[in-house]
Amino acid sequence: MTDTSELDDSFHVFDTTLRDGAQREGINLTVADKLAIARHLDDFGVGFIEGGWPGANPRDTEFFARAQQEIDFKHAQLVAFGATRRAGGKASEDPQVKALLDSGAEVITLVAKSHDRHVELALRTTLDENLEMVRDTVSHLRSQGRRVFVDCEHFFDGYRANPEYAKAVVRAAAEAGASVVILCDTNGGMLPAQVQAVVATVLADTGARLGIHAQDDTGCAVANTLAAVDAGATHVQCTANGYGERVGNANLFPVVAALELKYGKQVLPEGALREMTRISHAIAEVVNLTPSTHQPYVGVSAFAHKAGLHASAIKVDPDLYQHIDPELVGNTMRMLVSDMAGRASIELKGKELGVDLGGDRELVGRVVERVKERELKGYTYEAADASFELLLRSEVEGRPLKYFEVESWRAIVEDRPDGTHANEATVKLYAKGERIVATAEGNGPVNALDRALRVALEKIYPQLAKLELVDYKVRILEGVHGTQSTTRVLISTSDGAGEWSTVGVAENVIAASWQALEDAYTYGLLRAGVEPAE
Repeated sequence: MTDTSELDDSFHVFDTTLRDGAQREGINLTVADKLAIARHLDDFGVGFIEGGWPGANPRDTEFFARAQQEIDFKHAQLVAFGATRRAGGKASEDPQVKALLDSGAEVITLVAKSHDRHVELALRTTLDENLEMVRDTVSHLRSQGRRVFVDCEHFFDGYRANPEYAKAVVRAAAEAGASVVILCDTNGGMLPAQVQAVVATVLADTGARLGIHAQDDTGCAVANTLAAVDAGATHVQCTANGYGERVGNANLFPVVAALELKYGKQVLPEGALREMTRISHAIAEVVNLTPSTHQPYVGVSAFAHKAGLHASAIKVDPDLYQHIDPELVGNTMRMLVSDMAGRASIELKGKELGVDLGGDRELVGRVVERVKERELKGYTYEAADASFELLLRSEVEGRPLKYFEVESWRAIVEDRPDGTHANEATVKLYAKGERIVATAEGNGPVNALDRALRVALEKIYPQLAKLELVDYKVRILEGVHGTQSTTRVLISTSDGAGEWSTVGVAENVIAASWQALEDAYTYGLLRAGVEPAE
């Protein structure tokens, strides 16, 4: 049973990720994927979830059947999408309209042509017949007890070409009983001022309740959506993370955040906005796309500060360089350490990592200089918090954080006459007073080194058995001595409970990888609460 008691019907947040968002290149949703996303969206508290086009393909038909049985919607109403009846027919006899009713959805969105050229060239019918198709289909669905929304496809282009006909389509839909008529910028070519002007005029001339559906081809979909709201639209159609055909749709998350935090409209249940970052990332995982790090509000970089000047101001008052408190949307402020860092950046980052610098200006100065010196050599700490924390702790303690002492390591790559390869590594080290020699094979020299280091250390530190290398990136940096180049390696490691990144820089990829591996294992032991060797 849908619980909409917290919000009235005066403003709609309508999500179309499962239909319009699924048209993005690279997204191919299974029924299980669609069910998972629907649950996330319902948890977030959107009012309507457009599930797809039942009858148009078996997957969407199955989704509606399963969603009715498997999801107990707490906030959202499930919406079926379809088209007006065919030209020359009757809505009551149209098989596609029947499939919409058979879906069981209480709300149905119809797409209708509102551009005169599309009516004549795509539908191959008359302008009057198109109006009758809208009236007949809306009236029939209303007579069957369904709530109806009408998407006026290509509305803004149609309005530019023939404004009176575009408005006639809006009137036909509203007079037949459509609850909302949505003006669609299907080609995504509009700009905010244009949208605002058109929506205001159509609202004044028709009296219909209007919504907005904006594509992002000019990069203005979110701005266009908000401009429509400014002009009187009370229904916004968006997709999670802006997924959609071509460059995408209006992004649900910045639209909702703006409505709640900038406009003061409660469009979600109380407290739901704090779940926004989690929901955004969860949906990205379901569609198998990496979450955008620089997405407004929910990206991991949305509240990340790098410049020393910014850090100095944030130390006094975070609001000086942040437009909202990141906790309002479930995100966090992050301080990035780089060669642009000043004392304030280091102090704030130390506090974030739980390392007390005690207001020691000399200590902070040493860390600043060491960071700048190492970044000049190619290290990057903004993407390797674990390596930075080890550097910071070594300065605080006055000595490196050590759990083992490496005597030597080597990696051998053997090419055999039969075309096969062998990769073998040997590591010699001291741990807790014991000299250990370990050899291992791998599917590459770095993998062999990783295995050899693990074999050597797990005898002494069984906590390392949980560690897993989850990502490995190599970048060749610009040469500084003639044709020589420097290699930077970033490694991400997980212990099952969390993930951290470490960096290594050297003239060859294996040596750089070894540095990053050493830091990864050292940090893993630190996380596990193991005391460093004396």
